Amino acid sequence: MQQSGAAAGRGCTLCPLLGVLFFQGVYIVLSLEIKTDALVRGYVGENIKLKCTFKSTSSITDKLTIDWTYRRPSSSRTESIFHYQSFQYPSTAGTFRDRVSWVGDVYKGDASISISNPTMKDNGTFSCAVKNPPDVHHNIPVTELRVTERGFGTMLSSFALLSILVFIPSAVVVVLLLVRMGRKSAGLKKRSKSGYQKSSIEVSDDTDQEEGHCMTKLCVRCAECLDSDYEETY
Repeated sequence: MQQSGAAAGRGCTLCPLLGVLFFQGVYIVLSLEIKTDALVRGYVGENIKLKCTFKSTSSITDKLTIDWTYRRPSSSRTESIFHYQSFQYPSTAGTFRDRVSWVGDVYKGDASISISNPTMKDNGTFSCAVKNPPDVHHNIPVTELRVTERGFGTMLSSFALLSILVFIPSAVVVVLLLVRMGRKSAGLKKRSKSGYQKSSIEVSDDTDQEEGHCMTKLCVRCAECLDSDYEETY
């Protein structure tokens, strides 16, 4: 019984130590997190951005390093294409010579790069690795790049998107205007048939026309009277 109690006492003594080690391990695993797009599609001759973001529990210093590597399909050999440590060091040899540019901002947790004049030979897997001592333990995500040529189908889809964004809203506006004009015209016809109270301008115009018509009748009557008097004299 004494031996089991002593063993239990030693076990309890080790519990705090194991707890500290466990939390330290969790801290190390979660201290630096990196995210990239699993798949990026691009077109021949059009610049492609490879996005990479990171979160670190330590402050950014000049010790922070970023490394981008490339691996061809069905190949185990990796090629370094970009390195960053306070300054940018794009690859000056190999497949991506003078075609990789820095578009990130380490103080915003951005480690992205851009590839100019891509071709279908650039298809493959890209890896983004970030170290910010003492945060150096992290996952290494990969991005698969697929470069294709812009074909008729792509142009057609672009035209369809343009139609959706431009032509269809314009057509809807035209239809609404036509409907509004039709309703307005129908309302005017309905009022003209049923009769409506005229404005002061319209009333004055009608009054003037009626007065002119009466004056014409009066003149005709006067002329008839004069003719009758003249005939009676003879």
